[in-house]
Formats: sequence, structure tokens, C-alpha cells
Amino acid sequence: MLIVESYTLAVLMCGVTMLCWGSWANTQKLATREWRFQLFYWDYAVGVLLLALLLAFTMGSAGDGGRSFLADLRQAEGTWLGSAFLGGVVFNLSNILLVAAIDIAGLAVAFPVGVGLALVLGVITTYIARPEGNVPMLAAGVACVLIAIVLDALAYRRLATAGRKTPVAGIVISVAAGLLMGWFYSFVAQAMGAIDPATRALEVGKLSPYTAIVLFSAGVLASNFLWNSIMMVRPFSGPPVPFGDYFTKGSARLHAIGILGGAIWSLGMSFSIIASTAAGPALSYGLGQGATMVGAMWGVFVWKEFKGAPEGTGKLLAAMFLFYLVGLAILVASRL
Repeated sequence: MLIVESYTLAVLMCGVTMLCWGSWANTQKLATREWRFQLFYWDYAVGVLLLALLLAFTMGSAGDGGRSFLADLRQAEGTWLGSAFLGGVVFNLSNILLVAAIDIAGLAVAFPVGVGLALVLGVITTYIARPEGNVPMLAAGVACVLIAIVLDALAYRRLATAGRKTPVAGIVISVAAGLLMGWFYSFVAQAMGAIDPATRALEVGKLSPYTAIVLFSAGVLASNFLWNSIMMVRPFSGPPVPFGDYFTKGSARLHAIGILGGAIWSLGMSFSIIASTAAGPALSYGLGQGATMVGAMWGVFVWKEFKGAPEGTGKLLAAMFLFYLVGLAILVASRL
């Protein structure tokens, strides 16, 4: 398998993660103009697994370090296969809630609140699982992100006072998504084996980053039959979604958009996991979750979700972006 050993390259890969995680939801915004987000999400889950398998059979089976994907899969212990799979199950529930929050409240709210909260919890839980990095600096970076979340919530509240339709359910669901999303990464990080820096050998019994991503993605797709089915029968808003609509109302274009959305997110997840061997899981996850800022920028500047907000809202949003940037900079510096 190909191993990332350069910290600089690892940070660049985390930057790609940030862009992917912050941009994939644009495919949802495009698709849900024509059909419900629950239908989009079936294709999204397929896209996540397809990209993971592509990387496993290419990058995960090339190079002279560690083990190839299939060899790694054969030697892996059931405990760690289950841990990575469980990470996918937990993530999928949280992400479906996030998608529902985007559908109700928009990118500019759901991402800063939901994904921002996930960043805070994810850095903490991942550090506990694999304690790597400067604790005071990680804490300072997380604190800045927390401030940014509060600022975004205040900006969202100003929309409500201006008479805009801004259901409180949007924030509530975003918080629930964030609380769950903060836990999934640690299950995947625990399943990955340590790499000996001298021999480049991978710990026996545990998983390579590429195998961990495939098992995680399998958990996403398998659990979709539970979580998304519930969401179709009992949606947060609107009438129930008939399962037959996936086949009768979905054009090739709509299916392609969903699969593309899943592949974009999966590329970000893959780069985050692969980069964690050099950057450390806590930093890799925390930096990747700068997606919060990217998603908010899409919502504010492209989708115009705060258009018509009261005077002064722009200052709150500017402060939010500033605190996110400062927090991310501190997280990057925590490993220098």
C-alpha cells in the first residue's frame, strides 16, 4: 500500500478532505430540486463505497509498504473489522440527520452547527483513542471553533427575528447530527494498525487505512437500509417517501449526481484516514472538518441563504469565518 510519511503532504491531503467534505452537499442541493433528499441518499451511499473500493484496489494495493488490500483483509481480526464497520453505521445515522438539517435550514446553518460540533467532539474522542498531538493547542483550536458555532447560531437567530422561515428544528437536528458525528472517526482510528517507521510494516491483526475505509463504507451502505428507510417512512418534514419513487422518478442524471456526491465525500474521508498516519488522527479529523467553513461559504455566497438578513448579520458571519480560520491554523500548528 502507499504510505504517506510527509507531514506537509498529510496536511495538503487534509486540505483536500476539507474541500470535499465542505462541497459534497452541493450535489444534494442540486438533486433535491427534483426529488426528495431520501432518494438522493441511496445513490450517495453507493458512491461512498465505490470510491473506497477504487482506492483500495489501486493505492491500497500498490507500493512496498504495509500489506495489499486483499492480503490485509484476509489477516484482519474480526474485532477491528467490526470497529471500522460500526464507524460507518454511526456516521450514516449522523449524516442522514445532517442531510435532513440541510434540507430544512440550509448549508450555512447545518454545517457550522452540526459539523462544527462534530469537529469538537471528534478531536476529543479521536485523541482519547490515539493520543497524538499538542493538547493545549488542540484545545485552543477547538475553542475557536466552538465560538464560531455560537456566532453562526446567533446569525441564524437573526433570520428568525426578520420574519424569515427558519424552523428551530433545523438547529435541533444539526445538533443531534453533530453529537453522533463526533464519535464515528474514533472507531475507524482504533481499527487501524500502527506502521513501523523503520521497516514500514503494518501491525498484525489490525487494518490498513484502505481496508478500514472499505469496511467503514460497507457499514454506511448496509445501515442505509435501516436509517434511510426510517427517514422515508417517517420524515421530519413532508409526507412519507414511496420507495418506488427511486426507480420511477430518478433519471440517470439524478442518480449520477447522488453517486458523485458520495464519491466526493468518500475521497475526503479516504485522504483524511490515509493522512492520519503522518498527521495523527486527531489533527487529521479536526483539519478535515474545516469543511464547516467551506460549507458555510457555499451557503452564504452561492446559495444566498442569508439574503435579506437584518443589518449586522454580515459582521457575525465574518467573525464566524475568522474564528474558524484561526482555529484551523492552531490545529495545523499543533503538530509542528
